[in-house]
Amino acid sequence: MNVRKIVTLVEETLTEGGRPVEPNARVVVVAAIIDNPWHGQGFVEDLTEGIDAVASDIGELLAPRVVKTLGGNVEAYGKAAIVGLDGEIEHGSALIHTLKFGDHFRNAANATTLLPAVEKRGPAGVTFDIPLKHITDATIRSHHQSIEVRLADAPHPGEIVIALAAASQGRPQQRLAALSTEQ
Repeated sequence: MNVRKIVTLVEETLTEGGRPVEPNARVVVVAAIIDNPWHGQGFVEDLTEGIDAVASDIGELLAPRVVKTLGGNVEAYGKAAIVGLDGEIEHGSALIHTLKFGDHFRNAANATTLLPAVEKRGPAGVTFDIPLKHITDATIRSHHQSIEVRLADAPHPGEIVIALAAASQGRPQQRLAALSTEQ
């Protein structure tokens, strides 16, 4: 696995709706820009070899960084795979939709739910939103949120951006009723 760059973004919301957010709401994204393991090979029928070579290593690299940077308990999380223009969306999906990748983050965050994800193909500088949900109960509405990300020089055509996002709490000033109130 060749990692060109690691980018860490920290968003901290201090006020929302004209009111203080206490404690401050933090969302962290850690993204690695890696070579696409299938770049230049044409259509690859079986992606297993690339998955085995990259997925666990990239999960192991990113998961502790995002948890450490958040600086507290993870309450919501998500993931992304943004493939450069010479790749297929399936290349990114292959790397992030495997337990070899996701279990690193689930274990680091003491989580049990599936990681919500975004996958897309785009040029360097493409904007993408990483969805986040609660780490143990995907029906907890207060934690349904997203964070917008843009990396000016990534992905190059033969690269993939793999990113993890973590939030310290739900949306600031959330006021929606529990899902159970509508059932």
